Amino acid sequence: MSAAVIPTPLQTAKAVFKGYLPRVLQARGWVLAGLPLVPVGIIMLVAIVMKAQGERVPPGLAVEVFHKALAQYFLPIMALVAAPAGIREDIEQRTIPLMLARPATVWALPFGKGLLWYGWGVLWLAFACLGLVAIGGSFEALPRMVGSLASAYWAELAFMTLLGLVFKRGSLWGALYLFVWDRAIWILPGNLQRLTFAHYVENISGTKSSVVNASHMLAQTQVVTPTLVAALVLFLAGCVFWALAGWRLQATPIGLAGADSEG
Repeated sequence: MSAAVIPTPLQTAKAVFKGYLPRVLQARGWVLAGLPLVPVGIIMLVAIVMKAQGERVPPGLAVEVFHKALAQYFLPIMALVAAPAGIREDIEQRTIPLMLARPATVWALPFGKGLLWYGWGVLWLAFACLGLVAIGGSFEALPRMVGSLASAYWAELAFMTLLGLVFKRGSLWGALYLFVWDRAIWILPGNLQRLTFAHYVENISGTKSSVVNASHMLAQTQVVTPTLVAALVLFLAGCVFWALAGWRLQATPIGLAGADSEG
């Protein structure tokens, strides 16, 4: 009797992607879709009302919404919402053995499920950026805005997936990093700024939020990373996080998964 043929990592990821595709049309998927659209939609309504009343929409409004709403808050929330729907969900529900009923490359499973939620999230991030153009954003800046959010979402989703496999409370540790450490970019000295996702979003988008200026006591000089280098760093960081997540799952005793991860 011939031994079962183990599919390649690409075949495994593709099969998981196709098998779980309908999941994005369930409640969590629509919540994820709505997250980037809500702030932009609200600002668009406000802008319409202002124009109807003969008032002028403040210049730079689109840039402020991009940084202060989308990049700083809603993008990390999207990663926090999407990551648990990945392989962590199967660990908690003890459905991993069902996924392995057929031969599969175990370490490719986190990437296969994560890629599904990444693609779905990027689609709605792009629509949100289109909305920013409608409220005064530059159409020429649209590719850089979408590229910066897509790059950051790739790395943040992979990061959250890894934390969810390493720690039992991975979402908590991830939230602390994204909402405390990442927000401290303005007061971090020199190269420590490069350890934040926000630094790369700003350098890829080519714009900066006016949340802090030179008059603030703790403000630090912001370092600059070339656009292509910043995009490459986020891409490679995401690849490393996905690889580590796969290694962690490969090293996890499947029968004990969900109980043996502490943090």
